[in-house]
Amino acid sequence: MPLVNYVTREITCKIVYYGPGRSGKTTNLRFIHERLPVDRAGRMVSLATEGDRTLFFDFLPVDLGVVAGFATRFQLYTVPGQSYYAATRRLVLQGADAVVFVADSRRRQLDENVESFQDLHEHLAAHGVDPRQVPLVLQYNKQDLPREIAADPSELADVLNFRGVPEFAADALRGTNVFETMRAACGAVLRRLTAGTTLGAA
Repeated sequence: MPLVNYVTREITCKIVYYGPGRSGKTTNLRFIHERLPVDRAGRMVSLATEGDRTLFFDFLPVDLGVVAGFATRFQLYTVPGQSYYAATRRLVLQGADAVVFVADSRRRQLDENVESFQDLHEHLAAHGVDPRQVPLVLQYNKQDLPREIAADPSELADVLNFRGVPEFAADALRGTNVFETMRAACGAVLRRLTAGTTLGAA
């Protein structure tokens, strides 16, 4: 749920990058952070976890748009992909306004993608949130790999995109569709805020 600060007239929204280990969640955020103007991006905070090359926690506010006279600020987070960090993943998901699911396009990772996707739904439900109501964007990362290694986006969509949400074939290392993925998630949050805002002038 967005946090409203009536003193600074800011709405802070939270987007969580979710997915299996080494799918490219950290790579996405690093690419975004490195290319945003310094005055628009906050300090990236990371906590390395043993045996996990991804970030445990990212803090990246990005100012995008105005809603009812309030500036909007987005915080982007990643979660550790390994199953033994389940409690941490659940904690990071708390209060998420949107989720970007970063799937690993390698064919041998298909089962892990599905398991992680189911895990996402279970953690949202544990917070009392209907997973179908949370804005979701799918990113099929590592599409730069040869086709014998990486599944076609349509194959991944068949098993992951049963909601018909926005989806992007990506190469996070080179930045292909990285910003597009983020903008889709931010746009979904902004549309929901604009449709449901009752903010006053307090």
